Amino acid sequence: MARALPGLLRASEAAVAALEGVDQQQSMIARTHALLLTGKYLTQVRQYDMAYFALAESIRLARETGQTQLAATGVVGMGWLLLRQDRFEESEQLASQTAADIEPRISQATASEIAVWGELWLRVAAAARRNNRQDVADHARRMAATAGGALGREHAEFPAHWSAFGPVTAEAKAVEDLALIGDHRGVLRRADDGPLSPKAAKNLGRLSPNNWNRHRLDVASAYVSLGSHQDAMDELISLRETADVWLTHQPMARRVMADILRTRKRTLTADMRQLAAHLGIAG
Repeated sequence: MARALPGLLRASEAAVAALEGVDQQQSMIARTHALLLTGKYLTQVRQYDMAYFALAESIRLARETGQTQLAATGVVGMGWLLLRQDRFEESEQLASQTAADIEPRISQATASEIAVWGELWLRVAAAARRNNRQDVADHARRMAATAGGALGREHAEFPAHWSAFGPVTAEAKAVEDLALIGDHRGVLRRADDGPLSPKAAKNLGRLSPNNWNRHRLDVASAYVSLGSHQDAMDELISLRETADVWLTHQPMARRVMADILRTRKRTLTADMRQLAAHLGIAG
């Protein structure tokens, strides 16, 4: 991705400069997608200043070309960036205002329109929860659940909608709230029940890989907090098998592993020592 993006950005910029009329309009939309992709990637690798520029420019271009849905998708990405920078109030206000601006008529809206609207409410909830605005967070979770219920199952339709969203995603994020307030038993109670249960996957669909991995880190954290070290290890080992590189970029994974090393009374297993070394944690 890092190797491909500079050429993609140069090419899209050159196309906008060289073309006219409808062709230029289409090239501007293509450049908007390239900038949005760049912003999301840079956020993932914690290059926040450059990510902010790319996302802001993608939102500007989307609005300039009348791509309301794409602009809202850019705001979803910007909300994530602001959240990772602990700029909770800005993230909440931006996502909330955009959700109000694009609020769909459920009976007439496309699935992608409902999904993006639901994702905006997820951003509001996450920011408000971390900013100790419980009432706002609860309202936002209800709105996200409404959007998920209207869809009926997980929805992903790139490029109209960049991330999967639906009732399972809304539930996973509600469980994340329980993790944030330290309700570890609540996390485990809901982690494999209801929309997140294996039985529900057939009717509701599955979480996106990224959301699933993040959810299972919450589960691992709950296990270690309750002293179930081997269950926590099972979660981490499973994540290493399916998302090795992703796992090494997750501070939560390192915190869980560090908690295991600090609180386990018996001798560490070989798996524990290997995973600790993989995550860069001294035993």
